[in-house]
Amino acid sequence: MGFSLIEVLVALAILTIALTSVYRLQSLTYSMTAEARFHTIAPKLAQKRLAAIEREGLKNASDNSGDFGQAYPGYSWTVRMEEVPSDMITSDNQRLTRIDVTIEHNEERSYVLRTYRFHVQ
Repeated sequence: MGFSLIEVLVALAILTIALTSVYRLQSLTYSMTAEARFHTIAPKLAQKRLAAIEREGLKNASDNSGDFGQAYPGYSWTVRMEEVPSDMITSDNQRLTRIDVTIEHNEERSYVLRTYRFHVQ
């Protein structure tokens, strides 16, 4: 007793559909893992960069960019700073600064941390 050609073709079609579904599921799992990893690491790197800015002092800080070296390959940062006018600040030596820290990974994903800092010059 053997299998007919139609039975073999139906079995191959079912196997093809099943393997295609498994491949798509694996591909989605990989991309979701990479996305989750980025959204876990990026906020920590943004906080690290913000801590470095505060350590250097806001008076000495300016717009800048760079990367995180071998520790985080593919990750880069950009800092944009802008003084924000406020009616509440009446002294000439007091400033309110908006700081935007952008973390990018291989120019595919990006994360922006925006914060405001009050400081005296």
